[in-house]
Amino acid sequence: MEPIEDELESRDLVVDMVYEGGRSGNAGDDPLHRLIGVSNQGGFRYLGTLESPRLIVITSSFTDVDWPDMLDQRSGMLTYYGDNKHHGRELHDTPRFGNILLREMFAAAHAQPNRRGAVPPVLVFANAGSYRDTRFVGLAVPGCSELPPMEDLVAIWKTSNGQRFQNYRASFTVLDCPKVPRVWLEDVRTGRAASANAPKAWLRWVQTGEYEPLRAEPTAEHRSRQEQMPRDSVGHQILRTLQTYFADNPTGFEACATKIVQLMDGNFVSFDLTRPSRDGGRDAIGRYRLGRGSTSITVDCALEAKCYSIENSVGVRETARLISRLRYRQFGVIVTTSYVHSQAYRELKEDGHPVVVVAARDILEILAHAGITTGSALEEWLQGHFPRSS
Repeated sequence: MEPIEDELESRDLVVDMVYEGGRSGNAGDDPLHRLIGVSNQGGFRYLGTLESPRLIVITSSFTDVDWPDMLDQRSGMLTYYGDNKHHGRELHDTPRFGNILLREMFAAAHAQPNRRGAVPPVLVFANAGSYRDTRFVGLAVPGCSELPPMEDLVAIWKTSNGQRFQNYRASFTVLDCPKVPRVWLEDVRTGRAASANAPKAWLRWVQTGEYEPLRAEPTAEHRSRQEQMPRDSVGHQILRTLQTYFADNPTGFEACATKIVQLMDGNFVSFDLTRPSRDGGRDAIGRYRLGRGSTSITVDCALEAKCYSIENSVGVRETARLISRLRYRQFGVIVTTSYVHSQAYRELKEDGHPVVVVAARDILEILAHAGITTGSALEEWLQGHFPRSS
């Protein structure tokens, strides 16, 4: 979509619209000051006071491998990390008070009696990739229907240069609000967020606590090679570390693949590796839990692991081999350090086969979510879980 520069002060906010900043090469180029009225720097910005903000703006590049902010467009869930990103400070002792803002808004969102009306509207923006241009991601509220209140704001431990520190991982819902009208932004600025001009999805959340996420199903039936591969050189380096570690031990990678899948989704409760000489197209048989506690059931899945170089794709032969072995009420999982060839991927989708594809980029995102964002960190993790025999 073409960027918009003129008359930023009067523009509505349209989801995925790019708003153009200046071209002077300094912080004054940032368009958010003109567009919203907030400051021109920082991942967290707000109108009002820290004690009583009227509106909060959060920004992200969505490319930081150490802090992998992510929007799941299928569910509308936004994962966003706080601003304590270096050791030497306490969790809430940050220059722009971002973690304090997170703590207070999530506390208000889950308070009894209801204090959701005290939660300021949250506007999410992403770097557009050119100068300081910014793309509007959407209007968000704390929490999501997929997570209980105890799990949508979590203080996690990270390590930097051997020093441990904590930061927040927050889960928001981007609401089904394709346009935020300027007239409502003016109401918010004057302390009248719950006006008649407020978006319906936001008012409904304030009044009832019900989420109306902006869900967007992809139009493409399968991901391209590019969409399955690492985004940058850091990702390629991490991937090479993984491939090199298991270059002479393919059965070891099968065990690693099951661990990666369990990091991806904790409902994969167990895996049993099959014998290397008699795997029948399945490297592991797993069990996936549906439900909670005594009401839960498990379903079986079959996993195929391929530690391939990035030039070598998983093709029709490998996918057909797995599909042919799936039993009634089973689903399959393919884990590869490479990508699934377009023909094989297309057939999986068009024929409706119940197979989950975990490709190279997926592996990197799963590891990053677990705090593994460098080759050295991955090497340490691999040696701890899959030590090489002497």
